[in-house]
Amino acid sequence: MRIMRWQPFDLNWQPFERMESLRRQLDQIFDEVTGTSTEREASWYPAIELMDTSDNLVLRVQLPGIDRNHLNIQATRDAVLIEGEHPYPQQSEDSQWLRSEFAYGKFRRLIALPFAIEPDRVHAEYQDGILTLTLLKTEQERRRVVKVNLGELSGSASTATLEAASETVPNENNHSS
Repeated sequence: MRIMRWQPFDLNWQPFERMESLRRQLDQIFDEVTGTSTEREASWYPAIELMDTSDNLVLRVQLPGIDRNHLNIQATRDAVLIEGEHPYPQQSEDSQWLRSEFAYGKFRRLIALPFAIEPDRVHAEYQDGILTLTLLKTEQERRRVVKVNLGELSGSASTATLEAASETVPNENNHSS
């Protein structure tokens, strides 16, 4: 193991990267002392973006360098689970890592959704290390309308109070009387 000196006046000083590096080094020392495997399950979280459109939620997940065969995606009405693994690369005996900031190991990310979706109608694309899930909102969420009422004006002040109430627009195909 290589020992690095801490230089607080370094212009490129990244405190969180240094703390994470120190944590990994301490883990490695304890693994060597206790005889445990250095290939422990690492936990890291891929970055996400969640966008709301009129009919869908679009979830994008950054997964650079991960083979699509190492991904497991599950959807329910109100959450999406993405788990997988970025395997450690094979290393020959005559080489050693000098520096690595890549995230390796297993990950698991559960994303709670703000709206109910139809889990059996999820569309997935995986291109250039970006997983894009198009999640169709339920019919009830797509037809939800918020009615805004203007409250009564009080006195001579022209201040209005707004109230919002949620309604569901009746389905055109469902004619019940």
